[in-house]
Amino acid sequence: MAILKIARMGHPILLARAAEVEDPTDPEIHRLVADMAETMEDAGGIGLAAPQVHVGLRLFVWRTGAGGVAALINPVLEPVGEESEAAFEGCLSIPGLRGAVRRPARIRFRGLDIAGQAVEGEAAGLVARVMQHEYDHLEGVLYPMRMEDLSQFGFTEELARAAATERAAKEAP
Repeated sequence: MAILKIARMGHPILLARAAEVEDPTDPEIHRLVADMAETMEDAGGIGLAAPQVHVGLRLFVWRTGAGGVAALINPVLEPVGEESEAAFEGCLSIPGLRGAVRRPARIRFRGLDIAGQAVEGEAAGLVARVMQHEYDHLEGVLYPMRMEDLSQFGFTEELARAAATERAAKEAP
């Protein structure tokens, strides 16, 4: 396995729609998924899409609640219901920054695993957010492009400092 170089905002691969994976069982795809998982772990991420490691293919990996890593190839996502949630997101391709993004609260997903088997299900909460964020990378969309309010975009440290100051002010007698 290998740690791959992560493309940063401004690189053209992050703005292009990724191509379908022809054969999910290809050993090169298995190697890519393993390298992406190792790269994500090394960078402290919770999700990583192939375009982020300079590979224009429709696949992403994410950390599962059980502490493992899952992969979804040629994914299709669709919202379930009308409920949406705004939350702060970061991105390994936009280091040091975070922004508030509104996304559907629940999604339905389908695609293939690395054995080429069809997988489908529903996700909510953080998993749904991560899957939508990574899917956006496959469409050439970065999270700032989804932001409704750029006043909710900033450096991670500054946003944390502001949130701590706000909490302290609320707790003061």
